[in-house]
Amino acid sequence: MGATILVADDDRAIRTVLNQALARLGHDVRMTGNAATLWRWVADGEGDLVITDVIMPDENGLDLIPRIKKMRPELRVIVMSAQSTLLTAVKATERGAFEYLPKPFDLRELVSVVERALSAPTTATRPQDEVDDGQLPLIGRSPAMQEIYRAIARLMGTDLTVMITGESGTGKELVARALHDFGKRRSAPFVAINMAAIPRELIESELFGHEKGAFTGATARNMGRFEQAKGGTLFLDEIGDMPPEAQTRLLRVLQEGEYTAVGGRVPIRANVRIIAATHRDLSQLIRQGQFRDDLFYRLNVAPIRLPPLRERSSDIPPLVRHFAALAAKEGLPVKTIDDLAMQRLQQYRWPGNVRELENLVRRLAALYPQEVIGLEVIEAELVEGPPAEMPAEARGGEGLSSAVQRHINDYFAAHKGDLPAAGLYDRILREIERPLIVATLGATRGNQIKAAHLLGLNRNTLRKKIRELDIPVVRGLK
Repeated sequence: MGATILVADDDRAIRTVLNQALARLGHDVRMTGNAATLWRWVADGEGDLVITDVIMPDENGLDLIPRIKKMRPELRVIVMSAQSTLLTAVKATERGAFEYLPKPFDLRELVSVVERALSAPTTATRPQDEVDDGQLPLIGRSPAMQEIYRAIARLMGTDLTVMITGESGTGKELVARALHDFGKRRSAPFVAINMAAIPRELIESELFGHEKGAFTGATARNMGRFEQAKGGTLFLDEIGDMPPEAQTRLLRVLQEGEYTAVGGRVPIRANVRIIAATHRDLSQLIRQGQFRDDLFYRLNVAPIRLPPLRERSSDIPPLVRHFAALAAKEGLPVKTIDDLAMQRLQQYRWPGNVRELENLVRRLAALYPQEVIGLEVIEAELVEGPPAEMPAEARGGEGLSSAVQRHINDYFAAHKGDLPAAGLYDRILREIERPLIVATLGATRGNQIKAAHLLGLNRNTLRKKIRELDIPVVRGLK
């Protein structure tokens, strides 16, 4: 039998689309454009599921959720929002929403979420304590970042061990801090340690501490990072650089939940959430015998892959504005980037990712007298050397296939126990096709004729794909 679904959205077109899609599945759909009517239905005991927008004429949909959960704890609420930021995802989850979907949404994904909400066992959820809005640690509204926001919102209320992977400069520590700052351990310390920055012989002492006299120079007891992070989060950055002997001890801690300081005998209970990160290919390190596979499986409980900046070029304008505003707060001159210059920034490959972009914005603010930065300045700053050698896993059909397979496996792992919505074939093709075209346009400095020749595409076909994939193009180049 179909369910009764209450839909609240002030956009008539969205209400119509949802009504048609859900009615085809046999559900009874009741629609309204305001929060007051939705609340009346809920208060009258109507509906098996709620789908609500955030911004409505009379009330914010997020503010309605706690009232719904208090009156009818078993009633599931799905939130949609065009204000697709990390804070929106976090607040929706904190207030008890079953799921958060950014607009524009994939209709097939929404239908899948509806089916899960209606079939999942009923458990009353209590809204979590609110966090301060503060300053958003992550910027961007691209589809790639929406996946990151949703992952953070799902994981922040848990103690699951998280493995964050991504190129250098993509913001792995920012994600780790967001998981901590929005999580239930936020009142306890966040302690970070970079494995690549500590001498191998000192890593165990740094992690687990040491007793007085444990080794030459140990003149006093030292508190390790595990103890410093008690009750909070321990962020193990560049975990791929951890030496084998330290890997063995860390594995034991993860298995047994306790450790001993170097030179100590009394076990200490480990009370931390572990978040690890690396820019290295751990599967390759495992094959080379440099990383323990059993430790990898302990750490890779909830994987999060951060996309490189070149895969989310639509986020570059808001990132530039954000970094320019930060520079101005520090006393640097206020700068703006004109349209052609911004388009060029979106075509650049950004080997240093977000960190490189931030450094560029600060440099522009500090070194250039003009208030508006044009294309000529950007071209001078983005002097690209010869193309970097492709990584081994991306050379040749066999290596590329392996890389794509690993990406898909990570995608399924992120939805463990909950298969993603249909449309994976088209999604993976888009993820490969867009960076390929962006990189080719960057290599030809926006010359579409040369890019089409390199890609083996008809020029009109390339133009069509540029439009469909929303790829920025510098005007004046063909």
